[in-house]
Amino acid sequence: MSEQRRKLLVGAAGSALSTGLAALPGSGWAAGSDKPEKEEVRIGFIPLTDCASVVMASVLGFDKKYGIKIVPSKEASWAGVRDKLVNGDLDMAHALYGMIYGVHLGVAGPKKDMAVLMTLNQNGQAITLSKKLADKGAVDGASLSKLMAQDKREYTFAQTFPTGTHAMWLYYWLAAHGVNPLKDSKVITVPPPQMVANMRIGNMDGFCVGEPWNHRAIMDGIGITASTTQAIWPDHPEKVLASSGDFVKKYPNTARAVIMAVLEASRWIDASLQNKLKMADTIADKSYVNTSADAINQRILGRYQNGLGKTWDDPKPMKFFDDGAVNFPYLSDGMWFLTQHKRWGLLKEHPDYLATAKQINQIDLYKEAASALKISVPKDPLRSAKLVDGVVWDGKTPAAYADAFKLKA
Repeated sequence: MSEQRRKLLVGAAGSALSTGLAALPGSGWAAGSDKPEKEEVRIGFIPLTDCASVVMASVLGFDKKYGIKIVPSKEASWAGVRDKLVNGDLDMAHALYGMIYGVHLGVAGPKKDMAVLMTLNQNGQAITLSKKLADKGAVDGASLSKLMAQDKREYTFAQTFPTGTHAMWLYYWLAAHGVNPLKDSKVITVPPPQMVANMRIGNMDGFCVGEPWNHRAIMDGIGITASTTQAIWPDHPEKVLASSGDFVKKYPNTARAVIMAVLEASRWIDASLQNKLKMADTIADKSYVNTSADAINQRILGRYQNGLGKTWDDPKPMKFFDDGAVNFPYLSDGMWFLTQHKRWGLLKEHPDYLATAKQINQIDLYKEAASALKISVPKDPLRSAKLVDGVVWDGKTPAAYADAFKLKA
């Protein structure tokens, strides 16, 4: 990219951020070799708070700056998102991290080379237990484990997709409290917007899902928040912007343009409380999440309640940008999901963890987009974290890490 074009991009980004609106159409990749090869990009999303950066990139017109038009496409289930990404009905999607890795390796479904373009958000999911369980004293992991040991029956928990983030948070949390999710309970798959309705009619004892559906369960008086996912892994990776590997190879300029537009939207959301509230009002609309804004806006501001009278300001609420720390597609983040797929028997053998992550996560493309927007990029593609059970994950010995868990498939 020429220095002149880089300066033009940075200037355009600055003017858009100062107004909250996009600059004139075509002020980004306007001509020459950087011009997007495909100008209309259909991006699938599931009705969840963390679809916000994709939606706002379109609503605020950040896409126009880079010579593209983002067409958000509301989808009914993660399986539907997967199938449409594989067959090309969607160009890209707001997607579950582990789902993209699962498709790439052909775990429990079709096999196709996939690409993670950027991380869309960290934190902001939760585990909800039914009011009936709470009335029996199960209000967190320890008390749930105790109740399950004393009151023997089949306990049913729901996640949103077998290889996805919510399944892994649910399994990790249960196992950290001595419950083997595959042997001591029944696990079912339910699309996020259907979680609350299914709990209302008694189909499950608990679920792990993204917001606003955990808070909605509290508002509707049918569930309590037993744990946030940021309590399981502070600043954990959550949704990603994903496409097929073929799409990135065929349309690299388009992919980079979308990353830039979504990065701008991410930065805009995190820039102020006012922007977060405007975002909540926007995505609450029936064409997006289809709920009330008050189901979204409290937790997006970090104001939590558990449904039993406890309230707190969470230090690690859902984040979309955090000076770019959220969006970098760390190799270790992707590899972690593979370790859990191996742990729970979704993968029979150890994959080449690092090589797989390098193939999927489009770090070079992300760096080009970030540098054009003067967004800092970490030096190391691996990062370290201590999870709820005290075990440290740093991405350095993934096979040994996966094999070391006492509770597994």
